[in-house]
Parts: sequence; structure tokens; C-alpha cells
Amino acid sequence: MIPAELIEKKRDGIELTPREIDWFIHNVMSEKIDDCQISALLMSIYFNGMTNIETKSLVNSMVKSGKRFNFKHLGKYVADKHSTGGIGDKISFILAPLLSSFGIIVPMIAGRGLAFTGGTIDKLESIKNFQTQKNFDSFNNQIDLIGCGIISQSSEICPADKKLYSIRDLTGTIPSFPLICSSIMSKKLAEGLDGLVMDVKVGNGAFMKNFREAKSLGIELKKIGDSFDIDVSITYSNMSEPLGKYAGLKCEIIEAVDCLRGTGPDDVTQLSLDLCANILVQSGISANKSEAKTSLLKNKLSLKNFKWSLEKLSIILQPFVPHISEEIWSSLGNQTLCISESWHLEDVIKKSEIKIAIQINGKTKEIIEIEDKISKEKVLETVKHNNKIKKNILGKNIVREIYVPGKIVNLVIK
Repeated sequence: MIPAELIEKKRDGIELTPREIDWFIHNVMSEKIDDCQISALLMSIYFNGMTNIETKSLVNSMVKSGKRFNFKHLGKYVADKHSTGGIGDKISFILAPLLSSFGIIVPMIAGRGLAFTGGTIDKLESIKNFQTQKNFDSFNNQIDLIGCGIISQSSEICPADKKLYSIRDLTGTIPSFPLICSSIMSKKLAEGLDGLVMDVKVGNGAFMKNFREAKSLGIELKKIGDSFDIDVSITYSNMSEPLGKYAGLKCEIIEAVDCLRGTGPDDVTQLSLDLCANILVQSGISANKSEAKTSLLKNKLSLKNFKWSLEKLSIILQPFVPHISEEIWSSLGNQTLCISESWHLEDVIKKSEIKIAIQINGKTKEIIEIEDKISKEKVLETVKHNNKIKKNILGKNIVREIYVPGKIVNLVIK
């Protein structure tokens, strides 16, 4: 293939095939295509748009350009939230520990400030010595240990998106729906999500100035999520005035902690509850949003979970950067030294695990990882608590349970 021919094809409004898009992205990453040619294709997409098939192909190619997380072995619902950006948006710092306290895995890949909006990563780095740059294996281990985390995009995760975004920023092609959606969803797919809640901001302090634009973006994001089997819920929120009382870096972190304590501003609290409720309904933990919000308001573990996560991180860092770990440890109100805390080896040493297929009436619905050599009763208990299986057997009678050790579990239902 020749890059110029693909550019001409898209310039003339002709649909690119999945193979052509994959070839182009592969050669972008191999540095065989010049930035000027990338710019030309992006501009053609900006003016002519992309079909659903093209957008899905672009997302898939960008995900394949890097590594992809897989948290299925944890046997828990994996979810994230994404906001299109606004003034005073600190919801991620509330949502991650809050959902984690319900046993939901939250692996967030966040960005820096864009135009007039503050970036999640910039705000986190206002916390002294907070590390937002982690490699793939390190973040994977953190999620296994803690269950939630927020990092910046690295060269290992969707590097093609990082390359395209840098050129979009220079060429005025940022406000293209297919390019916006593919950038967002490629990173979410790389996180290995089961569910995603989108906070699409609308108003004069947002990129989407009116509801018509916001609705169009929401529909496109939902389509991509459906095509990759990710449950996407869309919330449209007002950004004609700042969210909360403070807009900045460190002050937003402080306000987020106030919300976890139950003393934050009402608009931040209500939006946090709404977004978290969507995830609880998606996961099957709550039957509806009303029940979910009641559970969230009664929850007292989120702030403790946030503190616990930072304490675990301090202990992990201690052998490598003792001065930083001790400073974090003391800032959390601990009177002892971090070095005196013992490692709980069961938290950091992975046990031998095997993969088994879960079938319902003979059809495979899920592949999970379980600890090797555990009892049949424990295996069946793990299977029935799997979120995808719970949805499939809800309201049904299990008439037979078949377990072939180390291979399959088949639930016969009526």
C-alpha cells in the first residue's frame, strides 16, 4: 500500500477498509509514514468523518499498537469513568476509592490539562511525591494489590493514540467526533473494562457547547462500546458554571477528600453519586439507580479505602525510595515509621492459577482464572459471584452443576 493513495481515498469520501487502517497505523508506529502524511489523513477525517466500521477499525488498531490489561483473574467487575473535561472536575478522585470500596476494580488512565480544562494527572501531581508514571507491570501489580489506581498514559499503552493526538493538537483536528471517540475508547479498551460511565459536559465551559453536539458524541461512544462488548452509560452534566467551589490543582484534591468525608459541595456529591450508581447497576451490585445511591450514601469505607491504598503504596515504595515513602506515611497521620511495617506476602505473591471456562447450558460465557487445587465448592462459589454469570442466571433455576477439575464449569439452568 502507498500512504498517498489512502489519503486521496479518504479525501474523496471513500471508506477505508479495516486492513488499510491497520496498515496505516502499523506503519505510523514503525516510523515509515511522515508526520505530514499523518496530518493529511487526519484532516481528511476531520472534513469527511468516518463510518462506524472505520471508527471501530481505528480503535482496534490503536489498541493493538500497545499492551492491554486483563484483570479477569480477579473475578470482579472492571469499570472506569471518563469526562470530556470541564472546570473544577475532580470526580475521578472520588469515584475510584468509592467504587473500590464496593469491590469494583478501577484502573484509570488519565490525561493532563487540555486548553482551559484542568488535567487529572496535573492535579494528582500537586500531591507531594505522588507518582503518576508507572510502567505496565507495575500498574498491573498495583491493581492486583489495591484494586484501583490512576496513572498517566505511557508509551506501552495505546502509543498510536499518543502519536496521533500530538499531531491533532498541532493541526486543528482535535474537534473531530471519530478521532475524539477513538482516542477515548482505545485507552478504555486497553484497560480491560467491563463497563464505562461517560460524563459528557455541556455548556460554555465545555468543548460541547450545546446538547445536540453532546448527544451526538454520546451516541458515537455508545456505539463503539457496544461493538467491543463494553457496557457504556452516558451522563450529560452542566458545565456552564464550574463544578464545586474550587478550580485549580491542589484545592480540587482537598475538595475531593471533603466529598469522601461527606462534607463536599452538593453539585460534586450529586454528580459523583450519579456516575457511581450507573456502575453499580451495570455490575449487578444494585438493581436500579435509586438502590445504588442509597448504598453509596450509607457507605463509610471510601475514605478509608483511599488512605489504605496510599499506605500500601508507601510500603511497596519503602525499599526503593525510603525518604519518599516515609514522608507519605507520616502525612497520612501514622505515628510509626513505614520501615517498621511488615509486608504481607499473601498480598504480593501470586498463587498458582489456572484458567477454566464457564458454560451455561453448554455454551461458554466466560473464561476466568482461579487458584489451582481449590475445592469444587470454592470454584462454584467463585463462578456464581462472577458478574457476567450473575446476569445470565438471574431469575433462573440451576438444575445441575457440572465441574471438570481444571477445565470447565457448566451450569444447567431453566
